[in-house]
Amino acid sequence: MDVEHREGHEAPVPPVGQGAFDQHHPPDKQLIDDCVHCGFCLPTCPTYLLWGEEMDSPRGRIYLMDIGLEGEPLDQEMTTHFDRCLGCMACVTACPSGVQYDKLIEATRQQVERRHERTRGERALRTMIFSLFPHPGRLRALRGPMNLYRRSGLQRLLRRSGLLRRLPASLAAMERLLPDMGSAEPVPERTPAQGTLRRRVGMLTGCIQRAFFPQVNAATVRVLAAEGCEVVAPRQRCCGALSMHSGREAEAQSYARAMIDAFEGSGVDNIVVNVAGCGSSMKEYGHLLRDDPAYAERAAAFSAKVRDLSELLVELGPVAERKPLDVAVAYHDACHLGHAQGIRAQPRQSLGEVPGIEVREIAESEICCGSAGIYNLIQPEPAAELGERKAGNVLATDADLLVTSNPGCMLQIRASLERRGAKLPMAHVAEVLDASIRGLDPSALGVRRDRVPG
Repeated sequence: MDVEHREGHEAPVPPVGQGAFDQHHPPDKQLIDDCVHCGFCLPTCPTYLLWGEEMDSPRGRIYLMDIGLEGEPLDQEMTTHFDRCLGCMACVTACPSGVQYDKLIEATRQQVERRHERTRGERALRTMIFSLFPHPGRLRALRGPMNLYRRSGLQRLLRRSGLLRRLPASLAAMERLLPDMGSAEPVPERTPAQGTLRRRVGMLTGCIQRAFFPQVNAATVRVLAAEGCEVVAPRQRCCGALSMHSGREAEAQSYARAMIDAFEGSGVDNIVVNVAGCGSSMKEYGHLLRDDPAYAERAAAFSAKVRDLSELLVELGPVAERKPLDVAVAYHDACHLGHAQGIRAQPRQSLGEVPGIEVREIAESEICCGSAGIYNLIQPEPAAELGERKAGNVLATDADLLVTSNPGCMLQIRASLERRGAKLPMAHVAEVLDASIRGLDPSALGVRRDRVPG
C-alpha cells in the first residue's frame, strides 16, 4: 500500500529562508551552540575514523549547519558531508555536553531532501528504495524469486563470473545483502498469554522483518506469551523509520499517523518492537508530529508505550524457565538500540539469564557496522569498509554465534563475513531466548555441534 496522503495532512510548502535552510524547522541554533567542539565525538564517528576529515565529523557537520543558518548556501559540497553521516548517534553517547546531534541531523536531512536537487541517478535509486522497502507486501512478493536465485546456483554463478562487479555499486551492494530467508511464519492477530496474564502488549511486525525474517517475529511472540503477555498484532503498515532517518518528513509523518491509528483502541499497555531502528523512530513520534494538532498528544502517548523487546523483558522480570544453551555468543550493539535508545544492558542481561551462555564483547562495539538504514545502499563504499572492520572484530571473539537486535545489522555483517570467506551463524535475541525456553539444541540456531564449548 502506498503512503496515504490524507486531506488536511499535506505538508506545507515552507517559506525559503536565507542561506542553506528554509524556515520550516531548520537546525536549532540553541542546540548547535551546545557543541563546544571538544572533539570527544571524533574517535567514535565512523566517517571521521575512515577519512580523518573534520567536515565528516559530528562537530564539523554542526559547523556546517551553523554557517548554513548564517547564509552559506546548501551546495553540493555541504550536502555531501551531511549525506556521508550514518546517523549512528555514537557521538550522542560520547558527547560530554549532551549535544542533541540526533535532532540536528534529522532537521538537516529534511532540509536537504526539500532544497537540494539530486542527480537523476540518485533520485532513481532513492525512488526504488522507498517504493520497495517500506512495503512488506511487495517484499513478500520477492521471496520466491529471491529463493530461486539463491538456491538454483545462479547467485554463485554470477558472483564467480565477475559480472556483479560491472553493476553500479549500489545494485551490487543490494545483491550482496540478499537475505537467506526463514520459512514464512505469520503472526496471529492475537496470541494469549501462558499462565497468569502479566501484560497486554501490541507488537510491531515490521517490513523487512515481516517479509524476510518471519522466524524472528514468531520467536518474539512465543517469548512474550511464555512471559505472561497477551500479544496483539493488528494489521499495520511501515513505521516510517527509513523515511524519518532519510529526511522524508511528510512520508514519515503519514506512516506514523497510520501506525498510531492501527494500535489505538487495542487496549495495550505497551507496543513491543524487535527492530532497533524502528523502535528508535517510534519513540520519536511525539517530536515528528509535534505540529499536528490532531496527532501531537496521541503521538506522545503512543511513543511513551514503545518498548524494545529486551527492555520490556527486563522490566517484567523472567518467569518462564530458561533451559541451558551451551554456546558462546558475540553480542553486537545495533546503533539505534545502544546509542539512540540507550539500551545496552538489557539485551546482555536477557542473554545472561540463559544457563550455559557466555556473552563475549566485540571490540569497538560503539562503531557502526555500516548498515545504518539505507546507508549501505546509497553509500556502499564506506559502508563496506565499516563492515570489513566490524567483521574482523566479530571473528576475533571466536564466538559460536553472533546475536543482535536488528535485521539490517545481520545482513551487513553476514555480507562482510562472506567477503572474507568466513561464515558465522546469526540470531536475534528473541530467537536465543525462544530456543532456551523451548529447550532446543544450539543446532536450532545454526551452531555446529563441533563448535559448542565443552
